[in-house]
Amino acid sequence: MSNTESKVTALLVAVGITFAMHVLHAVDVRVEFDKAFDFKSVRTWTWHPGGPGDVKMARTQQDDPEAMRQRAEPVIVDAVTSELARIGLRPAGEEPPDLSVKYYLLLTVGSSAQALGQFLPATTMWGVPPFAPATQSLEVMNRGSLVLDLSAGDKVIWRGLADARIRMGSDDKKGEGLIRTAVRDLLRKVPRS
Repeated sequence: MSNTESKVTALLVAVGITFAMHVLHAVDVRVEFDKAFDFKSVRTWTWHPGGPGDVKMARTQQDDPEAMRQRAEPVIVDAVTSELARIGLRPAGEEPPDLSVKYYLLLTVGSSAQALGQFLPATTMWGVPPFAPATQSLEVMNRGSLVLDLSAGDKVIWRGLADARIRMGSDDKKGEGLIRTAVRDLLRKVPRS
C-alpha cells in the first residue's frame, strides 16, 4: 500500500469513527419505570384521552408551540405506533387498553461555559499565581427533549426521556430522523420479559 493510499485509508477511518460517534451520541436516552408493574401482561395501547401530547417551547418570543405541534406530532405518532407494534403491542380496539401513551416535546436553549482556571485547585502550590477567572469557552445551543409516558389507569408506569442538541433551521428530514431515532431508542427499553 502506497503512502497516499495509507493516508486516504486513515482519513476514511477517522471520518467513519467521527460519524459513528456523532450518530451514537446524537440522542441521550434515560428511562424509569415501575418495577412492580407486570409489563409481560400488556398487550394493547391507545393514545391518552386528552390527546397524543403537548409541545412546550422556551426559546424566543416568536415561538409558536401549535405550529411546532402540527409539524412534529404526525412524525411522533407514526414513530410511536410503529415502534409499539415492533415490540408486540397492538392498538386497542373496543376493549379497554392496557396502556395509554402521551408525549411531551420540550424545546429550549441551553448553555455551557468554562472559565480559565476552573479546574485548578484553590491553592497556589502548583506555582500558578492567582488570577481572575475569565470565560474561555462559551457554547449556546438549542436543546430538544422528547418525553414518552406509558400509563396504566391514572398511574405513569414507564417514562422515557430522549434529549438531544438540535440545529434550528435544519431541514425537516433531519428533524424527523432525530425524532424517529429518539422514539426507537426509548421504546426499546420498555421491559417485555
